[in-house]
Amino acid sequence: MVAVIVAAVLVRAFTVHVPFVRTQALVGQTVRLSGPAPRPAWPSEGQAAVEVEGLGSLGTSGAQAPVPTASVAKVMTAYLTLQQSPIHDGDDGFTMTVTHDDVADYRHRLALGQSTVPVRVGERLTEREALEALMLPSANNVAAMLAEHAAGGTADFVEDMNATAARLGMRSTTYTDPSGYNATTVSTAADQVKLARVAVRIPAFVQIAALPSAVIPVAGEVTNFNGLVGHGGYVGIKTGSDSAAGGCLVFAKRFVVDGHHLTVIGAVMGQRDGSLIPAALNAGQRLGDSAAAAVRLRNAIPSGGRVLTATGTDNHSVDVLARRPLREIGFGGTTVPLSLSLAPPTKQLTAGQPVAIVHASGLVSPTVAAVAAKPLPKPSFGWRLRHVF
Repeated sequence: MVAVIVAAVLVRAFTVHVPFVRTQALVGQTVRLSGPAPRPAWPSEGQAAVEVEGLGSLGTSGAQAPVPTASVAKVMTAYLTLQQSPIHDGDDGFTMTVTHDDVADYRHRLALGQSTVPVRVGERLTEREALEALMLPSANNVAAMLAEHAAGGTADFVEDMNATAARLGMRSTTYTDPSGYNATTVSTAADQVKLARVAVRIPAFVQIAALPSAVIPVAGEVTNFNGLVGHGGYVGIKTGSDSAAGGCLVFAKRFVVDGHHLTVIGAVMGQRDGSLIPAALNAGQRLGDSAAAAVRLRNAIPSGGRVLTATGTDNHSVDVLARRPLREIGFGGTTVPLSLSLAPPTKQLTAGQPVAIVHASGLVSPTVAAVAAKPLPKPSFGWRLRHVF
């Protein structure tokens, strides 16, 4: 009888239900990318802001209080023009015919020392040509012509500029003219980055802003005041300078990291270290280059990094490790969202057995398998006896 009982216990012990392996995450819902935090080359005067599309802002410098914009106001004029009258590939947009009033306005502005391009009565300017004159040599008279064409006059166009600024969240911006000649047209570097962010999504805008030069009817060849264009990935966007504003620049720089195309967008305002436009270009280039240099393919989790623990019977545990590095594009110290997808439940683990897939959400959005570092011991005889009943 005893033998029968012992046999029954042994049979029961070796057929007892074994629970599934339990797992516990060792990583949180976010992880910081490896490397030091970025240190943008902020200008020593004025104000600035910079960001990398898809990665976010690197911050601002200087008091973000409204200051005169000078000709960077023309970014809004160009953006609004293209919003109302888009230019597609192979298309030059609408055509404007120069009037006697346009010529009189040109002569008046020329006498005041404003940035202009010469125009002639009866001259026909396409939208593309007008935007080239606006963005490259910064023609104030063409800004007025575009306002007249789009809204029937400067006042209504300025109203549209301010409505668009409000829609884009440019809370510290007020436009009082389409060219930025008025010192009462004010903004901040942070607000100008908000505008540039949406402007560079328009292919025609970038095509025009990135031109080193263009040929305009009557005016002939005009050159871009932005000397960064065509060098180091810079594709615009707009300079501005006068005694009230100092040197200003809104810029975009394109670069590639691990096959991914990225864009730095930034603005510097109130630069006065020497000639105004060179001061703005120098400050903008230092800031843009430093922002791009801070972006790298970085470890979110190193190869062999602990992701989970897996626990079986007798409280035996093994580490579950990343099979290879989990790498994402970003700045050092940036937080990246993580998620885990667990493999189907199992009662045993062998060395190298996948336990989960780790996923990072970012530009690359990589995944990596997390595997058992060693086998998880099978249930002991003692454990089986303790769980017979």
